[in-house]
Amino acid sequence: MERGLIGGYKSYAYDTVIAGHFQENETYFINRPNGRHDWLMTFTLDGEGYFKVPGKELISQFGDVTLLKPDIPHQYGTRRGHTWYFVWAHFSSNVIETSLLPNDNLIQQRIENESARQRIHHAFTRVISDSRERGEYWNELCCTAIREIIMLLAQKKRHIMDSRIEETLYLLSQRMREPIRIEELAQSVGLSASRLSHLFKTITGHSIVDTLNRMRVQQAALLFEHTERSATQVCFDVGFQNYNHFTNQFRKWYGINPSSYMKNNRLAAIELGNHSFASQFNTNE
Repeated sequence: MERGLIGGYKSYAYDTVIAGHFQENETYFINRPNGRHDWLMTFTLDGEGYFKVPGKELISQFGDVTLLKPDIPHQYGTRRGHTWYFVWAHFSSNVIETSLLPNDNLIQQRIENESARQRIHHAFTRVISDSRERGEYWNELCCTAIREIIMLLAQKKRHIMDSRIEETLYLLSQRMREPIRIEELAQSVGLSASRLSHLFKTITGHSIVDTLNRMRVQQAALLFEHTERSATQVCFDVGFQNYNHFTNQFRKWYGINPSSYMKNNRLAAIELGNHSFASQFNTNE
């Protein structure tokens, strides 16, 4: 097995996650003519770096996530005249389903919206922290955080969307229980209220208000299915301030009023429980 040097760290076990964060000047340079037997993923926080594989070269800048395939000859380092501040992780293909990993030897995806960048950075931070602390299940925790990043990249690749609309959807989900102010949302994503409203509906097919109400009633449906809370309680739990408005919106998206939906699901749960009990009784008999 190859013994690779990763920024000063020797790696002998390729099923083990290795991670860190570097701030390197223009002298930083890694050359691996035979590649490595694991994946390399980096996330650039500031400055500029570069990657080279046969037939391809990429420049890594702020917000870029770069993935390098195993066993590919490569070079990477800090661009001349720059400093490169980045976090990195080496991980095995066993960490995640092969279908979610890219086929290209070297790919790069820029993360445009701030919430997604923060989420990826936090995931990398958890990987670095857990790999250093080496507590119980540390490698499994690292793998879980890496899976989160890879799945976010796969999701973004499959559903390409304007970063400002992505950010708006994130803000709606975070503020679902609060009164909506389109002017504040627009300011957060750097657009006028009218421009955001038009762009949002063009891309999603729904208005901002409709989308928020759909989020609320979907959450309400989950609460009806999995809790014993009343329809009135759920109404306020998900952010509606008026029960009649909640009822109208629930009927709009589910074709039934919330009380009926709640009763139907709870009756179905009781019947399922009775059936399971009867089956167990007959088996024991």
